[in-house]
Amino acid sequence: MTKPRSIKTLKQLVSHGVLSAVTPELESVASQFEVSISPAMVALIDPAAPNDPIAAQFVPSVKELKTRREELADPIGDVAYSPVEGIIHRYPDRVLLMVSHACPVHCRFCFRRGQAGQKKRALTAAALNRALAYIENHPEIWEVILSGGDPLMLSDRRLLEVRKRLDAIAHVKVIRLHTRVPVAKPSRITPKLIKALRGKKPVYVLLHCNHARELTPAARAACARLVDRGIPMLSQSVLLRGVNDDPESLRDLMRALVENRVKPHYLHHGDLARGTSHFRVSIAKGQALMRSLRGNLSGLCQPSYMLDIPGGAGKAPIGPVYVFPDGEGWIIEDYRGHRHVYKDIL
Repeated sequence: MTKPRSIKTLKQLVSHGVLSAVTPELESVASQFEVSISPAMVALIDPAAPNDPIAAQFVPSVKELKTRREELADPIGDVAYSPVEGIIHRYPDRVLLMVSHACPVHCRFCFRRGQAGQKKRALTAAALNRALAYIENHPEIWEVILSGGDPLMLSDRRLLEVRKRLDAIAHVKVIRLHTRVPVAKPSRITPKLIKALRGKKPVYVLLHCNHARELTPAARAACARLVDRGIPMLSQSVLLRGVNDDPESLRDLMRALVENRVKPHYLHHGDLARGTSHFRVSIAKGQALMRSLRGNLSGLCQPSYMLDIPGGAGKAPIGPVYVFPDGEGWIIEDYRGHRHVYKDIL
């Protein structure tokens, strides 16, 4: 049986009913930032809904032609922290290993949107050797994060090779994968793939998911296959205007993740990627949304609200503050906004 292919052209989007027409403006968008939507995500789009949160994430929009002078081609400074091709070494004890630039879907807000899908930028065997040699020669590296693109777009054979070679580096203790595959292409999570991931060292999978509707029955089953085989899952989401920037959407997303044994990890503030200002919200609104979760949802459902500082300085937590100095003591604010006096008793 022929597997359904991802949609990669504006004409295909029109034929599937998720785009009304091809216009010169949209052609300009698609020429700058590639289009790719998996069949699983296309099936979730409601063409009758003008503000559909799934369509907003994946269907090109003329809004992407609006750029701000503050927006950057490399908003989090990957290039400055890439000592060799395929490695980003921003933090002392961990590196990103960029094994592939292929993605199951192309998110319209992606901070690497100028790179995704470019086959010429895929990591070659020689480049992989150099990247692994860098890891081997830096004993301070405790964790390797497979990213890209999406590492689960690699073949099972290639994944197995990378995992085995990382297993052989004594000072690497943990392997992490950042992926959208379990929601965007759940059929990819096969027993053979899972076998390729399981080795001597713990492997953690961080799922990128932004809306509860992405957790379809097929996606939930894919997550269960990973967790049932001993692979812990966490999540990272991006705070996106028109997708999840209201208390109900965030509540439903975080609860759905936890119900499927995926621990919410990060809620990212939108990066300054070119043509993405229509997705961004203010930090003040993000903090208010985080306050709406605190106390009203289980602690299991609380992500850390994070900003990747432009230029490559790294991530910083930017969530609301609940403790304030007061003379020799402290004022502690509870989730209802009530304030209480507390003193250190030492």
